[in-house]
Amino acid sequence: MTRSATAEPAGLAVPSTLVPDTKVEEKADPAGSAVVADSTPPRRRAPPRERTFGTKVAGQPAFVLHSYPYKETSLIVDLLTRDFGRVALIAKGAKRPHSQLRGVLQTFQPLSASWSGKNELRTLTDAEWVGGMLPLERTALLCGFYLNELLVKLLARDDAHPALFDHYVATLNQLAHNEPPPIVLRKFERALLRETGVGADLTRCTATRERVQSDVQYVVDPERGPRPERAADTAPRVAGKTLLDMENEDYADAQTQAQSKQLMRFLLAHYLGGAPLNTRQILIDLMQL
Repeated sequence: MTRSATAEPAGLAVPSTLVPDTKVEEKADPAGSAVVADSTPPRRRAPPRERTFGTKVAGQPAFVLHSYPYKETSLIVDLLTRDFGRVALIAKGAKRPHSQLRGVLQTFQPLSASWSGKNELRTLTDAEWVGGMLPLERTALLCGFYLNELLVKLLARDDAHPALFDHYVATLNQLAHNEPPPIVLRKFERALLRETGVGADLTRCTATRERVQSDVQYVVDPERGPRPERAADTAPRVAGKTLLDMENEDYADAQTQAQSKQLMRFLLAHYLGGAPLNTRQILIDLMQL
């Protein structure tokens, strides 16, 4: 399979080549919505969306999140797709020296993927390199692996999140264009929690049901949302201004950058159940992100 030359992306917009052109058979529309934070009961995660394993899918926009060997010549590939979420596929013969898939199934390369099968582990039938994005280099590359690790550990398989897919594409573009990694990562972390139904509204105080005040100190309960700080709190204390800035994706203030970093680290640790993020520790060591 021959690759075409990479086109220069226009700003940070999603490349036109990633607009879905998908043919699906025997696929039902997913259902489900995010749970709204409540001040009394604990915040519950969004109900699982309906998972339907179609027999054939063709031309689906996708990115490789992770892959690992399967038997002697094949790979199991974790793909992030726009309309089907995170899917696991067997890439038969992909490890063979002359396989057309060998040079295509690389991370951070926009793909058009096709697969078949009714089981949870389906078979990759074709993958083509689309192009239209700059490659990630140096620190941006490590940040990209951090994004992929978050998605693998926090995103359920076969749960479609088209808006999150688009945000992932925009984030890769921002990193490739050397935008400040700490700000880019905070925006993606927030989008990931929001799109998967666990990100509380940071503008509403759960104790008073009123809007967060910029001059008040809060802590964020992962299951409920912000409330005024207490003397016994061990969770990170965050200024109301920081919470409002995060909701507006405004990270110009140095305090907002510092406090949002601690807050997102705390929230992600909660939702990961204590599972470590290998790439995060490397980033902390290199850049104190």
